[in-house]
Amino acid sequence: MKKIIASFFIIGIALVSSKSFAQKIQNSSYSTVGYIKDDGTVQNENYSTIGYIKNDGTVQNGNYSTVGYIKNDGTIQNGNYSTIGYIKDDGTIQNGNYSTIGYIKSDGTLQNSNYSTIGYAKDVNKRAAAAAVFFFFFRLN
Repeated sequence: MKKIIASFFIIGIALVSSKSFAQKIQNSSYSTVGYIKDDGTVQNENYSTIGYIKNDGTVQNGNYSTVGYIKNDGTIQNGNYSTIGYIKDDGTIQNGNYSTIGYIKSDGTLQNSNYSTIGYAKDVNKRAAAAAVFFFFFRLN
């Protein structure tokens, strides 16, 4: 009996720990506009899948068509490999001409170039937050 209970306990822990969690993307009024799951799935506020951010930085829409790339060096490219922006290590977001168009603060606050808050991406890594800005939820330019 103890072995059966222990087995159920271990299975329960495995199921809980393997569950994919989603991080909220919110607008400046704290209304949820979407989610980015740990596996890179991007969902709108109704949990419908609208895209994917792959581990290699490829960004796809909900139909699996590639819409862009987030490179390891912070370069952001559209689906035709044209550079459309950059995400710097400090969270500065620049357009393709190196003009600053926004910021991703360390606490996940998203700001435009005038430092006005446009949204929140708390606990979302900078690459995924940059994808949210350039391809899914916000437009800075």
